[in-house]
Amino acid sequence: MTLDWSLGAEAAAWSLSAARLDDFRPLLPAEEEIVAKLQSGEFDGLGDGARPSQPDPPRVVRAAFLRFLMLGGEAGCRPHEKGVLIRGAWVSGVLDLEACRIFRDIGLNDCHFEAPPILRAAIINRLFLDGSRLPGLQAERLEARGGVYLRGAEIDGVVSLDQVRLGGNLECAGATLRGRSGYVLLGRSLEARNVLLHGATLRGGINLSGAVLRADLDASGVTVTALDGVALEASELSCQGSIVLRSARAAGEVRLTGSVVGGDLDCSGTVVENPGAAAIEASRAVVKGAFFLRREARLDGTLALSGASIGTIHDETACWPKHGDLLLNRCRYGAFIDGPVDSESRLDWLARQTPERWGEDFWPQPYEQLAAVFREMGHGEEASSVLVIKERLQRRARRARTENPIWRTFLFISDGILGITLGYGRRPLFALVWLVFFWLLGVAAFAYAEHQGAVMPNSAVVLRAPEWTLCGIERNEQRQLVASGESQGLAAPEQTQLACFRQRWEASSYPTFSPWMYSLDTLLPVLDMGQRTFWRPNPTKPGGRVAIGYFYFQSVVGWALSLLAVAGFSGLVKSP
Repeated sequence: MTLDWSLGAEAAAWSLSAARLDDFRPLLPAEEEIVAKLQSGEFDGLGDGARPSQPDPPRVVRAAFLRFLMLGGEAGCRPHEKGVLIRGAWVSGVLDLEACRIFRDIGLNDCHFEAPPILRAAIINRLFLDGSRLPGLQAERLEARGGVYLRGAEIDGVVSLDQVRLGGNLECAGATLRGRSGYVLLGRSLEARNVLLHGATLRGGINLSGAVLRADLDASGVTVTALDGVALEASELSCQGSIVLRSARAAGEVRLTGSVVGGDLDCSGTVVENPGAAAIEASRAVVKGAFFLRREARLDGTLALSGASIGTIHDETACWPKHGDLLLNRCRYGAFIDGPVDSESRLDWLARQTPERWGEDFWPQPYEQLAAVFREMGHGEEASSVLVIKERLQRRARRARTENPIWRTFLFISDGILGITLGYGRRPLFALVWLVFFWLLGVAAFAYAEHQGAVMPNSAVVLRAPEWTLCGIERNEQRQLVASGESQGLAAPEQTQLACFRQRWEASSYPTFSPWMYSLDTLLPVLDMGQRTFWRPNPTKPGGRVAIGYFYFQSVVGWALSLLAVAGFSGLVKSP
């Protein structure tokens, strides 16, 4: 911002003042005192300097007289280089400085104004109205080399600072502003270094949409009661510093849509009450620093961060919005600091979103973003847990969209299988766990069949041989065999045919049955341990029917799990 502060321009401004001191005679007592001490630059104030509550004659100053002095006065009655600095005056009439150029400070602290001062399109040095009471302030398009100060002021009306350009700060710390409708502080397209509102009380909203701040917006401890639903309108705000709402109280929406914040967005201890609507609307906002939501912060309404970009998030579980009041779709952030970093807590955080409320069935991006942050922070297992839940919810939403009941049933079954076997492709090692489970289950089934003698050679030659056939007959029995003519049984009382066969010398060269290898040979189609080639369950013996059934089942399961494992590791079953 560049202003013309040349002495030539100052002299020109003085010459434009048509008024003379004689035009104001007789001077009021307060005006006589001001003229007497005008050039000292140390004027303490009228009376005791406190803000007057009524128009006492020793304190009344005409606004037109003040304008005459601020515009340079006349020879013998010029203001000090410090400017016109008056405290404790009752200003009667309208102080109209519209389009004026005033190159000294204007200081009217602890004064009472009967009408709103007008400084539209004026060019000034600095404006001090600290502790004053005003029915409003009209200063659209004002330009100031310094700042505008309303610290501790009491204003019953609108402060209009639209398109104002300040070289310094707009300070309203501890001020009280009371409006009747809409916004009570207007600073649309304001340009300033800082906007300092800490400790202020406002009945009516604040509008800083499109403002450009070279440092901070500090509204810590502010109390705002919105009259039209919006407590702070700061859409498209450009703030090179931080937005500080620490311990602020707002009855209405805090709107930061599309704003760019070079520092932090600090909502520590902030309480925003706007039930059924947005509490903090920060969609598409860019916060290059940290977003703080902690220390008993409470949002009664929606926290909307759709499309926002945030450096880091510092939050506490107790400060999260209620279920259904969180919007994180397309929100990107870098890390969690001083907040929960476990999947259970953060999945509860994401579960506070309800896409159905906004006409959608599911938002996958918040889960992908959370998993990416977990992975970058070194929490790989937490990232996998998040992605498994994301797949489950996304597939559930897909089934809900499917109109054909047959296809919906097929999806339900296939999704269930993929979920328990592969974690929907996010945990392909689950397939190996299931393979181990079925392997051990097969070991138990085939070991039981072996114990019951329900295993037989898988060879037609052996099954017809006397060594196997006669082992099915006890020694005290005889049976004529057509091939050999032998009839004497070989099995001891209560001895199984398999156990008897194993004792024969002829069986010594036949491979030994192993439940461990047989189960592995049955389960894995790519392996050939030789067990299935030489042995199979005997369905005619006790336990054999179960064993042969499990034999076929495990063969199918082995093929299926092997294919699923390959698909899982290759990423074919993941949702796109």
